[in-house]
Amino acid sequence: MHERYLAHRIRGMGTTIFAEMSALAARHQAVNLGQAFPDFAGFEVAKEAACAAISADMNQYAPLTGQPALRHAIAEHAARFYGMQVDPDAHITVTAGATEAIFATLLGLVEAGDDVILFEPFYDSYRPAVEMAGGTVQVVTLRPPTFAPDPDDVRAAFSPRTKAIVFNTPHNPTGHVFTETELRLIADLCQEHDVIAITDEVYEHIVFDGHRHVRLATLPGMWERTITISSAGKTFSLTGWKIGWAIAPEHLTAAVRRTHQFITFAVATPLQEGIAAALREAESRGYYEHLVADYTARRDFLCTRLREVGLTVFEPQGTYFVLTDITPLGFDDDVAFCRFLTTEIGVAAIPPSAFYVNKEAGRHLARFTFCKTWKTLEAAAERLRHLPARV
Repeated sequence: MHERYLAHRIRGMGTTIFAEMSALAARHQAVNLGQAFPDFAGFEVAKEAACAAISADMNQYAPLTGQPALRHAIAEHAARFYGMQVDPDAHITVTAGATEAIFATLLGLVEAGDDVILFEPFYDSYRPAVEMAGGTVQVVTLRPPTFAPDPDDVRAAFSPRTKAIVFNTPHNPTGHVFTETELRLIADLCQEHDVIAITDEVYEHIVFDGHRHVRLATLPGMWERTITISSAGKTFSLTGWKIGWAIAPEHLTAAVRRTHQFITFAVATPLQEGIAAALREAESRGYYEHLVADYTARRDFLCTRLREVGLTVFEPQGTYFVLTDITPLGFDDDVAFCRFLTTEIGVAAIPPSAFYVNKEAGRHLARFTFCKTWKTLEAAAERLRHLPARV
């Protein structure tokens, strides 16, 4: 279609880097350590409950706000893990994954002339969502080796135009887990400047080495101005189900629901029942401990293999991603490196400059994921052995 038919708001948007690199991987039969979908089975409890719901003919539209069983399970989870007392009817909205929750939230809050702060590198949907809502992105750059936010940079990003701050902890793609000290600075600035916080916490249960995930909404003064977003896909290895949620006080929940009703209205009823069962039973079955132990082993394996081929590895504190510095191998362009790695070595990775406004800050990096079977990781490691001889 000729570009003139497209709305101005989308003319600068192309295919996502995930779709591009996955297509390249498929063409070259590369081991895909780029796009973050687990290639192993998801939590059996969720699948069994979803099948039971289908058999019980729970197959019609769910309520706008989400299935009651799931909203109650989300509220109980928030109480158990974070000490939050939330009303499942007034404070929780079930969405088509966290991505829709983020989009609905921004569309319901942001107007033309509003600034929205993002930490770069950022999940690639954040910037288009802000811009389609009419807002302007302001960025705080996270830098290696720790990717911890610089307090002066955070303070400088706030202004009278700032409407909201969006951030992800544990952080994709850096693996940084925001500390309580870092969160308290954000909390103080949000209250000082009357800014709404939108937190993306989809990796909340994938945290390593004694690091602790803290919810911003639990800090003093932040419940009233925070929308907490999470989902089931990463925790239960069911990314294709697209079951997410937003937790917020009523005056902010209104922003989510009024837009959500005209985006998807509701998401798959039996899958919501499946996730409700997963949230109710995961802790008693030791699921979360197994998840962390399993991903710790996979992280350590991949990080070791990446170091062995000459990459500088920034070991993640959380998530199932690892960033590497590609300059020791003589590359200074992440897109060129990831294309070379995919087509010549047979391993796909993601070029992180796609997640930056300031592209140069990410040009020396490559992102790998370890949410894969041991067979997949070992196949990638075998191919990566040939990398030093090919550069």
